[in-house]
Amino acid sequence: MVDTTTRFFEDLDRRGFEPLLAKTAGTLRFDLHEGAHTTHWLLEIDRGNLRVRQEDQEADTVVGTAPRLFGDLVTGQENAIAALLRGDMTVAGDLRLVLQVERLFPGPPDSRGSHHVFRREAF
Repeated sequence: MVDTTTRFFEDLDRRGFEPLLAKTAGTLRFDLHEGAHTTHWLLEIDRGNLRVRQEDQEADTVVGTAPRLFGDLVTGQENAIAALLRGDMTVAGDLRLVLQVERLFPGPPDSRGSHHVFRREAF
C-alpha cells in the first residue's frame, strides 16, 4: 500500500506542469525524519514544470519534518504555515519556495477555495 506522501509526490511528477507555479523556479528537498531514518523527496520547479525524485541532493530549500505531519499537510489535516510557526517543520534556504509550494496543499476538509484537492478518500 502506498502512503499519502508518496501519492502526493507521484501526482506532482505525473502532473508535469502546475499553473500555480508558472512564475516559480528552484529546488526543494523534503527531509522526512522518523527516528534515525530520513526519507528524501526532491522537487524541481522550472517555471511550473515539475520533476520529482526520491534523492538526497543539494537544493535551494530544505524542509524538515516528520512523515506523519507531512501526510497531514498533503491531505489538508494540517497547515504548513502553522506547522512552521510551531516549530514542527524547519526550513533552510529560500522560504519563498515553501510559500509557493504550500499553495498546492489542500485546505481543511470543510474549507472552500481554490486549493487542489488531495485527500485520503480520493484513493
